[in-house]
Amino acid sequence: MKEGSDGFVRADQIDLKSLDEQLERHLNRVLTLEKTKMRGDQDTNSTTTTTTNNNNNLNSLNLSTTSAAATSTSGMTLSIPKRHRQEWEIDPSKLIIKTVIARGTFGTVHRGIYDGQDVAVKLLDWGEEGHRTDAEIASLRAAFTQEVAVWHKLDHPNVTKFIGATMGSSELQIQTENGQIGMPSNICCVVVEYLPGGALKSYLIKNRRRKLAFKVVVQLALDLARGLSYLHSQKIVHRDVKTENMLLDKTRTVKIADFGVARVEASNPNDMTGETGTLGYMAPEVLNGNPYNRKCDVYSFGICLWEIYCCDMPYPDLSFSEVTSAVVRQNLRPDIPRCCPSALANVMKRCWDANPDKRPEMDEVVSMIEAIDTTKGGGMIPHDQSQGCLCFRKYRGP
Repeated sequence: MKEGSDGFVRADQIDLKSLDEQLERHLNRVLTLEKTKMRGDQDTNSTTTTTTNNNNNLNSLNLSTTSAAATSTSGMTLSIPKRHRQEWEIDPSKLIIKTVIARGTFGTVHRGIYDGQDVAVKLLDWGEEGHRTDAEIASLRAAFTQEVAVWHKLDHPNVTKFIGATMGSSELQIQTENGQIGMPSNICCVVVEYLPGGALKSYLIKNRRRKLAFKVVVQLALDLARGLSYLHSQKIVHRDVKTENMLLDKTRTVKIADFGVARVEASNPNDMTGETGTLGYMAPEVLNGNPYNRKCDVYSFGICLWEIYCCDMPYPDLSFSEVTSAVVRQNLRPDIPRCCPSALANVMKRCWDANPDKRPEMDEVVSMIEAIDTTKGGGMIPHDQSQGCLCFRKYRGP
């Protein structure tokens, strides 16, 4: 596992196979010592104890010795879950899974209850056993572990609360409303707080025609900015900042979710490369395959801020190749309507600057948004009330 000069470990480079092998060697040593001790106790008593008494003595051995004996005949499956449970592991007996609320490439998200609390349950399906190579399974295990490693230590009002997770095993039982079912070893489970407001993107789509009051725009933007500022203070780069990955609670507070591609920031930016993110929100350096850092999140925030204000989608009529070329080579950005207050427009422009070094840090963005005056209005003017506002053309290409 690699460690940067500043002591931060990259979660995506944890060698799970090596850790598993080390754990197995450690358990074997422990079991050997337990068996040796048990044999020694039996030898001491053998000169004064008959065969019948030996059977009685075996029945009176303490729980730990019995567990060791059972483990020696049936493998390590009985001792591993109980003795080496991770701090983030849930108790499956307390989990009730309900209806599906979202579907993705590798699994589904369900409503659920964990220990009496409303939760969202993310089930990651790695495919039927035997239908994936060892390398594919290892990669998916690493991705799951990375998400958990990033998420479980975070604590902020604008970050979705992580409750727990479990790596699927053939002996894991999950409670459902229809009874108890076994969970295949190819499925992993992440449990987080349930947020009834749904995705921010869905909320914006609902308000696409009438738009949002300026005060609401600023509050949503401030929630998102504070959440990202917190992540960056924890050396976490989200890498997929978009309104679809932001959820709303019952009071319309924005909370950042989905840390599937989040990464502990590398001390050397050259260690962070590759096209990770979603088209339309990706910074030029990411689209171009260049090294990047947390400033890629700042760029994505600028696009989200435009989207929150306009309740519209960036570049809806352009293909991937057209967006990539125009953003990187022609500095394409969404059109800012003339009705947008200059203070908010300035935040957008600074955040999506082509030069990452010129983009502000997220804590500065928070201060900039906090300073915006919302008492005089300034929200997006609907199309049927444009009053000279340059809103949207059908095509916003280069």
